[in-house]
Amino acid sequence: MFAVTGATGHLGNVLIRELLKRNKKVRVVILPGEDTASIEGLEVERIEGNVLDPDSLRRAFQGIEVVFHCAGIISIIPGQREQLFQVNVLGTKNVVDICLEEKVKRLIHISSIHALSEPEKGVVITEERPFDPENVLGDYSHSKALGSLEVLKGVERGLDAVIICPSGIIGPYDYRLSEMGNLIVSYINGKLKAYIEGAYDFVDVRDVVEGIILASEKGKKGECYILSGQQITVIDILKYLEEISGIKAPSVKIPYQIAKVFGFFNAWYCSIFKTKPLFTPYSVDVLVSNSLFSNQKAKDSLGYIPRPIYESISDSLQWFREKGMVRN
Repeated sequence: MFAVTGATGHLGNVLIRELLKRNKKVRVVILPGEDTASIEGLEVERIEGNVLDPDSLRRAFQGIEVVFHCAGIISIIPGQREQLFQVNVLGTKNVVDICLEEKVKRLIHISSIHALSEPEKGVVITEERPFDPENVLGDYSHSKALGSLEVLKGVERGLDAVIICPSGIIGPYDYRLSEMGNLIVSYINGKLKAYIEGAYDFVDVRDVVEGIILASEKGKKGECYILSGQQITVIDILKYLEEISGIKAPSVKIPYQIAKVFGFFNAWYCSIFKTKPLFTPYSVDVLVSNSLFSNQKAKDSLGYIPRPIYESISDSLQWFREKGMVRN
């Protein structure tokens, strides 16, 4: 049997669907009171628990062969450093400790491309970059780097663990609206009036899931694998959306410095009214950061093959339409 933390998230629910397609038995860790719409109808064993509660993890990991640790906070909003540390670092440490205690055969830890130290622009980022909390961008990246180091400490203690570093995830089954999902929905619903110049690497959630499963089967103990997709500019994303939807893309470009200032107030406004911001100072910085990621190691070692980003954008939009989240 396999266990999945973060089961109701975008990556978690797609991973569960694929595991069930392969006739695997799956146990999921669900937060008390958590919205489980993303996994409704899926035949899984549910355990109420929390990565901050070792006793609940102990119950969840008993008799488990592989743990897929997808739980974590993904945040582009400032002011969440302590919460990020609690879940992404201490929560990961708890997962590592209980995997060792329960003699789990393998842990697949979902980290982030941003956990790897970032070199100057123009230098391709590979798995040779260290997890260096002091040389990453923002509190989220800092917490993911520290969490990854906790996994490596577990490897030193005898844990068979593999670390996965995806780039920006996009794709269907995006129930809670990822950053890219929010962009697509806002675009189609006519709420996107301008854009920020920049680029990033995006990867389909279904390809990340395939890479994760391949890593559970073929990955080497203690190794890290980058699961990236395709680097694309913001304006090209908007052109794709225009072509797919027939809705005219915005032509107003916001300069970087103005976007940074506006992003601060946007994050503040959204935190008060409990809405998801389209961009924040952190997300603006990400768009101008180094996003030259190499997935060659995953291709060579695991047989990982990501699909074109155009297909991912098209499938995402179709799924949002089916769910009634965008206008037709």
